[in-house]
Amino acid sequence: MQRLLGKKAGRLAADRARGIDPRPVVPRNLPASAAVGHRFTSHTLDGAVVRATLLDLVVQLGLHLRRRGQAARAITLTLRFAGGTTWEKTRLTEPSAHEDDLRTVAYQLMDAAALQRARMTGIVLKGEDLIDAGQVAEQISLDAARESRLAAEQAMDRIRKKSGPDSIGPATVVPLRRAS
Repeated sequence: MQRLLGKKAGRLAADRARGIDPRPVVPRNLPASAAVGHRFTSHTLDGAVVRATLLDLVVQLGLHLRRRGQAARAITLTLRFAGGTTWEKTRLTEPSAHEDDLRTVAYQLMDAAALQRARMTGIVLKGEDLIDAGQVAEQISLDAARESRLAAEQAMDRIRKKSGPDSIGPATVVPLRRAS
C-alpha cells in the first residue's frame, strides 16, 4: 500500500483496513425533534376517525422517543385541510416520552383547533425541544391508575421489541383461541 499510495497514505489505508483508528469516538447527536404523520386517503370529516388517527400518532411518537432515549418538552400539532391550508400550534409541556402525557397534550391541541366541519387531509404530530430522557426527573406519584398505565406501556414496549415494531398498536386485534 505504501508503494502505491505513498508512505503516509499507504500506512493509513493499511491501518484502517485492519480496524486501527486512533481517532476518538464522538457520539452522534440525536435530532432536536421527531415527527410522525398520517395522510388521509380522502377528505375526512369524521371526528372519531381523526381522534383515532391522532391516538395512533401519539403511540408512534412515544415509542420513537423512548427507543431513542429522549423526552419532548414541546408538542406541535399540524393539521392539513382540503384546499391546502394548514393549522399549527405548539404547546410546552413537562419533558416526557410517555403516551399518557403526549396524548393529553395532543388532545388539548386538537381541542384548541375548534374544528366544526373541516375536511382534513393530514395530521402531523411533532415532539420538539428534545432532551435526553436521563435528564428528566421522575416524580413520586400517588396516582395508582397512572402508575398502572406506565407499567403497561413498559410491557408493551418489551412486547414490541420481541415481536417487531408494528405487531402491537392501539388498533391491533389479537385473535384469541377458544379455551378447551
